[in-house]
Amino acid sequence: MRAHLLTRVLVLAVFLSLAAAPVAEAANDGRGLYGVTNDKVVTNAGFIVIAFFPIFVFVMSMLQRALERRKEARLAAQKALLGNSQWRGGW
Repeated sequence: MRAHLLTRVLVLAVFLSLAAAPVAEAANDGRGLYGVTNDKVVTNAGFIVIAFFPIFVFVMSMLQRALERRKEARLAAQKALLGNSQWRGGW
C-alpha cells in the first residue's frame, strides 16, 4: 500500500516538475530578480555565505546550551521534590 502511494507521489512530482519547466525560463535576459551580477556582487554573496555558517553554528550552540540548562534544572527540581518527605503526593 505504501509503495503504491509513494509511486503515485513520485509520478505526480515528476509531472508537476515537467509542467512547471516552461514557466522557469529565464526572463529579463537571464538577470533574475537581483539584476545584473558582476564580480563584486558574487564576491559579497560568497562572504555572506562564509559568515553565515559560523554565526549559525554559534547561535544554535547557545540555544542548545540554554535548553540543556533548563532540562538539568528541571531534572534537579524533580529529583529534589521526590527526595523531600513532605511531598508524597495526593491527600
